[in-house]
Amino acid sequence: MNDLLPLITVYLYVALLVLVSEMTAIKNELVSRKFLHIMVGNIAFLLPFFESRIVMTFLAAFPFVILTFLMTPYSPVKIMSRTTRSGHALGLFYYSIAWTILAFFLFERCDAISMGIIAMSYGDGFASLIGTRYGKRNYKIFGAVKSFEGSVAMFTATLIMFLVVSLYYSREITAFLILLAIFATFMEAITPKGLDNLTVSIPTAFLYVMI
Repeated sequence: MNDLLPLITVYLYVALLVLVSEMTAIKNELVSRKFLHIMVGNIAFLLPFFESRIVMTFLAAFPFVILTFLMTPYSPVKIMSRTTRSGHALGLFYYSIAWTILAFFLFERCDAISMGIIAMSYGDGFASLIGTRYGKRNYKIFGAVKSFEGSVAMFTATLIMFLVVSLYYSREITAFLILLAIFATFMEAITPKGLDNLTVSIPTAFLYVMI
């Protein structure tokens, strides 16, 4: 019963973000999509209020796996939106899968889950936004074309939010956060578009736990 309030809050928060995103998509689909991508990451600050692994994983996170898949072009039921028409079709779907996996395996470490979510949302979101708009110097690793401007934005946004998360969870701030931000930036740089929602968040969260 104690999980009911955070569960409802998650659904209301995401619903509000989707509504705002759809409204702003009329003027600028890129900004709208990245607004949703980045702001969903604030779910990280609701995680400590969950008391049940089952609720967080299968009632808060997993339903979005189904919903976001239904919003892709691959869905048998067409629930397309302006937000999902732009960008990588499976981006939000991978996003939801990552949160579900982290919620199940790292439930006792909400700080680690948050690090993964933040790197995926704020870091990757700003990397794509800045890289798309201002990226001039491109580079290619393992077939993934990225920009130096986007990578700098990724590192900067990730590190700043790592500090915020550390303060929020009353964790010690050490130089390791810089290395963790570099790692997340590297993972984003070598991963093809869309899949970085998986390859950034999950390894970053588990690396935070291990070290």
